[in-house]
Amino acid sequence: MGTFLRRLLDERQMQDYEAFLPPFKQAAAELAQVEANESLQTLVPAFKTFQAWYLGARQPQRDARRVLVHMLGYTIEQLWSTVPEGSTPSMTPLVGDNRITSHAVPGVDIIQMRRTGAMAARRAMDFALGAERNLVGEETLGFLGDEVKRIAEIYPRVPLSEVWEDLAQAQDEAFRLMESGRARPSQSRDLHFMATVLSFLMAKGSHDMGDPRTAMMQARTAGFCARQAEHSGLIALVDGLQSLISYWADRPEDALHYARKGAATGADLRGTVTVWLTGLEARAAALLGDAETARAAVERSDTLREQVVADDLDSLGGLFTYPVIKQNYYAVETEVLLGHGDARIAARAEQAVQDFSNRENPAWAFGDQAGSQCNLALVRLFAGDLDGTAEAIRPVLELTPSHRNNGIVVSAERVRAALARSDARDAAAARDLSTEIAMFRPSRPALPR
Repeated sequence: MGTFLRRLLDERQMQDYEAFLPPFKQAAAELAQVEANESLQTLVPAFKTFQAWYLGARQPQRDARRVLVHMLGYTIEQLWSTVPEGSTPSMTPLVGDNRITSHAVPGVDIIQMRRTGAMAARRAMDFALGAERNLVGEETLGFLGDEVKRIAEIYPRVPLSEVWEDLAQAQDEAFRLMESGRARPSQSRDLHFMATVLSFLMAKGSHDMGDPRTAMMQARTAGFCARQAEHSGLIALVDGLQSLISYWADRPEDALHYARKGAATGADLRGTVTVWLTGLEARAAALLGDAETARAAVERSDTLREQVVADDLDSLGGLFTYPVIKQNYYAVETEVLLGHGDARIAARAEQAVQDFSNRENPAWAFGDQAGSQCNLALVRLFAGDLDGTAEAIRPVLELTPSHRNNGIVVSAERVRAALARSDARDAAAARDLSTEIAMFRPSRPALPR
């Protein structure tokens, strides 16, 4: 005797995780549009979670429950009702069954209408941009500005594959408008501002795919555009980006150089970029084993936080603001890199994981959540808690390949390296975990497809 959910999945040939995942993600994206709930777009059940659903061992949480209902067309009570072997269940579907047309349920009409509306909006934008191809009109800047804001906000929250094409197209459009030579001085500054933001994100994308060389090329372009915009906040931000790329490429000296360069550029700024730069300096110094410099940078971060006045970069959100929960994550990582993991640091590491477990938080980012989980795993390993280490890193290892960006892979590798150095390295559990982490790296991380 199994559940009706299992019967449906078997009938629709979705009993395997790889077959189940695409329709689940599509249903989550549709529901995200209907409910205007961006967090649903990144909702992906882990393999073991899917197995538990399929075997009837566990019911889904609130968001996943609604996605399953939307995807399969039956209530959660119907899906988890038991069905005797060989029997034919009699269930009245809500939507999705072939016996019911899409017009029978208003929700289906809304989904299709929103899809049509989105396509029409994109066509309208293409028309307006084409009509203004020989000049830079206000509508052109408005369309591009809206796209920049949208991409900046969602970039840390979704797999790179979901934004890459839109990002590249928007960058190309900004460059085309600047090359036209028809922009007024005020428009030129706006265009260079937007081109900086888009090039920043393109650089981050290449970095996430494990291509630091291309990332640095985009970052240098972002720096050029920032200087043309005469925007000291953007200039400092790009220095921070180059520090970030260098840090994850295991070039800590360069990371420290760029962080300090950005701090000097932004000495008079009050936005959170100044706090971010000191966090970058702390991590780079810790990677070099310079505890004194690292701790001094963390202390400056705390001081600067008290003086923050949000600016135009903070208003972009996403990677362009540095919230308190991310500052805490950086501080924990600094201590972990120095090899420390006492009770105080363990408490901060636990708090960082807890903070990034709330997807409703505007500051939530899947990369920061995974990084904080890897840091907690290291803190527990330093304390000799092998089971706790495995528990902390388990959600990271269950991430789908589309979410395994370069930073996450490097963070997981740090745990594996620490396992190899630990006193527990010869334990069967340590060897198994090390092998699992070694298999975690995809051949081409976070590759858009």
